[in-house]
Amino acid sequence: MTVSDDLRIPPPDQITLDELRTRAQVCDACDLYRHATQTVFGDGPDHAPLMLMGEQPGDQEDKQGQPFVGPAGGVLDRALDAAGIDRDAVYVTNAVKHFKWEPRGKVRLHKKPNASEVAACRPWWEAELVAVQPSVLGCLGATAAQAVFGARFRVTKQRGEWFEIPNGVSAMATIHPSAVLRADADLRDEYFDSLVQDLTLMATRLP
Repeated sequence: MTVSDDLRIPPPDQITLDELRTRAQVCDACDLYRHATQTVFGDGPDHAPLMLMGEQPGDQEDKQGQPFVGPAGGVLDRALDAAGIDRDAVYVTNAVKHFKWEPRGKVRLHKKPNASEVAACRPWWEAELVAVQPSVLGCLGATAAQAVFGARFRVTKQRGEWFEIPNGVSAMATIHPSAVLRADADLRDEYFDSLVQDLTLMATRLP
């Protein structure tokens, strides 16, 4: 599967984020678009040195059309600040571009995307990597990490390790900011500190 063949995206030297963003709005490569408000594409500087990729947009992201603007985004903002990384200089995106959810009364609860849905979105984040050309890719959580490193990757065992992926990008996985929110109250500081630790390590390879 290639980016250009599957979604008729221009060759790498002609890819722009604006064009990718426009094309992604009508993506129907899987059924998730049927129940989502909109496609939530990546956001940030065109050539950000750091690209962070999470799992999928949440409820607030689906409504606002931007990644990491909900509660987990607030945790990420605080962690980046603690790591000494300028949030405005980071490109943030997700491995899956539509919100997958199930109803629980009046609440839309997050539902984990399956392997085929993650695979359907692969051409988008691959194209984002080509367009942004970051020095470092940070994978936030298991879904993003396995999308990049393979199904056997385990964040709990391999977070904080460096991997080299095509185009000279250094990549690392860490926990998703939502893990901090889900943790028991007495463990939240520990989870947050581990996220900051990994982001700080990512910063060591930024230009």
